[in-house]
Amino acid sequence: QVQLVESGGGLVQPGGSLRLSCAASGSIFSLYAMGWYRQAPGKQRELVATKPRGGNTNYADSVKGRFTISRDYVKNTVYLQMDSLKPEDTAVYYCNAQDRGYTYWGQGTQVTVSS
Repeated sequence: QVQLVESGGGLVQPGGSLRLSCAASGSIFSLYAMGWYRQAPGKQRELVATKPRGGNTNYADSVKGRFTISRDYVKNTVYLQMDSLKPEDTAVYYCNAQDRGYTYWGQGTQVTVSS
């Protein structure tokens, strides 16, 4: 139905920045919400940030003030600007979207914060 293609992951030094993007395609009706989750080694997947259409952004406490989520409604794309990155931000980041009552996931992109 809906496919999510993610890009922008990679290796960055502590204190650096990285910008992730996720473009939705396929049988799209209306992407009510798009967001980002992450999963570190040995940890559970956790919510990073979400942006409902016409609603307020939501952030995990651990990333508030450092990460910024935004959406391009014409391109069906969600972005995650990550600043002041820390080693504990290292994880696989997954794009998430809600459409017609269904939840869709991207395949994930690796973000590694290391010197």
